[in-house]
Amino acid sequence: MVKKTFDDLRKDQDIIPPPVVTANLTGKTVVITGANVGLGFEAAKHFASMKPARLIIACRSQEKGENALKEIQATAGFDSEKTKLEPWILDLASFSSVIDFGDRFEKDGGNIDILVCNAAVIPNTYQSTVDGWEELLQVNHLSTALLSLLLLPRLKAAASNGSTPRLVVVASNMHYVADIGPEVTSSQNIFNKLSQDSGTYNPDVRYPNSKLLNVFFTRALASRLGASSPLVVNCANPGYCKSELARNVNNDSQGLLAYTTEEGSRQLVWAAVGGEDQRDELKGAYISSSQINEPSDVVLGEEGKVLEGRVWDDTMKILFKLSPKVAEIVGRI
Repeated sequence: MVKKTFDDLRKDQDIIPPPVVTANLTGKTVVITGANVGLGFEAAKHFASMKPARLIIACRSQEKGENALKEIQATAGFDSEKTKLEPWILDLASFSSVIDFGDRFEKDGGNIDILVCNAAVIPNTYQSTVDGWEELLQVNHLSTALLSLLLLPRLKAAASNGSTPRLVVVASNMHYVADIGPEVTSSQNIFNKLSQDSGTYNPDVRYPNSKLLNVFFTRALASRLGASSPLVVNCANPGYCKSELARNVNNDSQGLLAYTTEEGSRQLVWAAVGGEDQRDELKGAYISSSQINEPSDVVLGEEGKVLEGRVWDDTMKILFKLSPKVAEIVGRI
C-alpha cells in the first residue's frame, strides 16, 4: 500500500510530464467540464487537434465558453470542417443546472465517447450553494457524481455503437494526505457532516478530502459496472499546477514547483485516450504520470473499502432525491 507525505508530493513534482498522447477521435463526441480555463481548456485544445466530430465545452458562462471556443479554433491542427465546437452552460454549484444539462443531452439524442469531469473549486471561505450544501463539496463531488450518472446512458449508448467510451474524473495526488476522521464516518450521512460549517474553514483540508471522494466514487462506479462493461471509468491526477483553481491554496511552492496547466492537462488526455493495451486495468484506476498508480493506503486498506461503500451509499441517498432518473440509471448498472 502507498502512503505519501507532503514532502513526497513535492518530490513527485520533479517528474517531467510525458508528452501528450494522441488518438484518432474522428466521429467521436468529447465533453469536458470547466473547459474555458486551466486544465480543462488545455485538454480541450489537445482533443480539438484529434478531430472529434463534437467537442462540447461545459462551463458556467456562455460568454466565457464562446471566448474559449474562439481560442480553441485557433489551435494548430483544428479542422472546423471535421469538428463542431459547442459551448454548453453547466454550473455544478446548482443541482438544477446539472439536471438541465443531462436533460439537454437526452433530448439531443447524441452519444458521448469521452466525458472528462474536470470542473472544481477551492473557495478560501465557507460558501453555501443555492441547494444548501458547502460549495466545494457540492461542486467537486456531489454534482460531479450527479453529472456522471445522468450522462452514463449516453456513454453506454456509445459503447453499443462499437465505441470504447471513457469517463474520467479529475482527482489529485492531494488525496494521499486527506483525512476523513471517525467523527465523519460515524455520522448518519457523511456528507451532512462534511458540509457543516465548523467555524474554522480550511481549504487545505477540504480540497484533499473532496479528491479522496473522487477516487472512492470512481472505484465504486467501476466496480458496479463490472469487468465486462466496455465503459472505462477512471480518475486522473494532473499534479500540482499553476492555475486559477490553486489561487486560494496556501502553498509557497506554487511558482517554483507547479506544472503548467498544459503539462497537467496531459494526464486528463492520457486517462481519456491512453493505455489502450491496458483497457481492463484502467477500469477504476488512478492515473498519474501517464500510467496506472496505486491510490493511497486509505483507499486500499480494509477501512477504506468500508468507507468507499459509505461514500457510494450516502451519495446515492442524496442524488436519488434530486432526480428519479438517477435511481433508474443506477438500477440498470
